[in-house]
Amino acid sequence: MQIESYRYNGTWNKTFDTSLDSQNTLVLLFGSSNKALVKKPIQELAKNFQNSSIMGASTAGEIFQEEVYEDSIVAVVMRFATTQLKLVTKEIHNNSFHLGKEMATELASDALAAIFILSDGLHINGSQLTDGFNTVITPDVTTSGGLASDKSNFVETWIVVNGEVKSNFVSAIGFYGKNIRMGYGTNAGWDILGIKKRVTKSQNNRVYTLDNKPILDIYKKYLGEQAKDLPASGLLFPLGVYTNEAQKTPIIRTVLTVDEEEKSITFAGDIPEGARVCLMKSNNDKLISAALDASQDVNLEDYTDEPLVNIAISCIGRKLVLKQRVEEELEAAVENLPAKTLQVGFYSYGEISPSGLQQCDLHNQTMTLTTIWEKDA
Repeated sequence: MQIESYRYNGTWNKTFDTSLDSQNTLVLLFGSSNKALVKKPIQELAKNFQNSSIMGASTAGEIFQEEVYEDSIVAVVMRFATTQLKLVTKEIHNNSFHLGKEMATELASDALAAIFILSDGLHINGSQLTDGFNTVITPDVTTSGGLASDKSNFVETWIVVNGEVKSNFVSAIGFYGKNIRMGYGTNAGWDILGIKKRVTKSQNNRVYTLDNKPILDIYKKYLGEQAKDLPASGLLFPLGVYTNEAQKTPIIRTVLTVDEEEKSITFAGDIPEGARVCLMKSNNDKLISAALDASQDVNLEDYTDEPLVNIAISCIGRKLVLKQRVEEELEAAVENLPAKTLQVGFYSYGEISPSGLQQCDLHNQTMTLTTIWEKDA
């Protein structure tokens, strides 16, 4: 695998190496949510890599190595020697589960080894999307990715579709062959705030009551003065969800919207009735340690000094909490990875990665790492 990276901040930092353009090349980019800012440079990139598969998403901060940028573009070009690629892009419709199942069916093959997904972050039910993928994709196929974001505005997100930035779409790329390797690491690091409560009324990703009390009232009580800034302030207090008694670590769900009339809250993923939940609070040291733990979890036993890309996808809520310490999280994310690792990524509205529950799951407020390398033929 050959790799090259580029950054855009008013101009591209160097000339594109078009010798990397091929049917076996993936161009992965993450950029500002400002469509007017990124439209032209992304078109330039697509023009120079016309034979390549191009994926990208809007962000709440672009990650390059151990730094985070704003209103820029970071891109990595990966040309594989033997690995085959197949890119599937679909417009989002009302049933996210069926959408995920449709895309997974198009990608499914005996040679399929891994999948990477990027989705609009505001018009998708991420947990139903991943559930759809799980009905088709076998556990041995590593599946990861993330949901696009637009800082903490919750107005419009985009992904790249045929070299253009468009809202309301999902893309997934399949990697085929015996030489591709995709590792992953996932960790959150949030502390529990208060006691667990039972979800007594919910519908998909909208929760109405906890212990028969309106969830919005409960959130406002905990948030105090910060309640006036909902839903943005809800990023600082996600919900931990336990769907069964044996589950030791909660799946994190982040607030998307609130309904004052119904006193309900819509989250980035489904929260079933009967689940136990608890509000979570931040501890900066634990958030950074979680990124370190995620890097320790990446399986590198088959790695023998090949070029390696690490895609770090973390949540906008973590960025808001960590503030000036945000780059410590990115340093921790590569702490246990090879010294030559190229790290790119973004701050998102949701992270997709395997978990202890299933091979493909939606996370919020979590650091997820996806490592990609290719063994020699």
